[in-house]
Amino acid sequence: MVAVVDPDEDLVRRVGLGDPAASQALVERKLPRILALAQRMLGDAAEAEDVAQEAMLKAWRQAPTWQAGKAKFDTWLHRVALNLCYDRLRRRREIPTDAPPDRPDEGPAPDRGLLAAETGRRVDAALARLPERQREAIVLCHYQELTNIEAAALMEISVEALESLLSRGRRALRAALADLSPRSDGRRAGDGR
Repeated sequence: MVAVVDPDEDLVRRVGLGDPAASQALVERKLPRILALAQRMLGDAAEAEDVAQEAMLKAWRQAPTWQAGKAKFDTWLHRVALNLCYDRLRRRREIPTDAPPDRPDEGPAPDRGLLAAETGRRVDAALARLPERQREAIVLCHYQELTNIEAAALMEISVEALESLLSRGRRALRAALADLSPRSDGRRAGDGR
């Protein structure tokens, strides 16, 4: 078995020994990415913060017993965060509600300055509608900037299976966001100008 080279090994070891500076450095290094992952998976800032805090707490608790060389700490932390996200997504499906879900306004933005924000909301909404595994693959590779090999290992699938999920996810996103594509005349599809 080949030992995994982990850039976080020394930092995790110091956290495990109770070094407050190392704990602060670990939070500064990992929290933004874990928060972004949770936000993209859940689409809810408050829930994402809860997941990120819980993942960091698990990291802090795991640090004293972490065994370097088996896996990258970052990969383990992403897996913890994804599992916490899936727990919340499962609970969402299990809670019946009387009110229908809010739907984003898909009409044209009244102000051109809001176009980027609307586009971001549309992309987030389209991402949220993807099947969970496709969304996970897209988030890990495009937003978390993991390589296909790292993302496949994290998802516990082959690289080929990951690439299939990415392909289907990208196709679904392209279809859902087709009206945002620029046309040859410089206007967006569906633009009334």
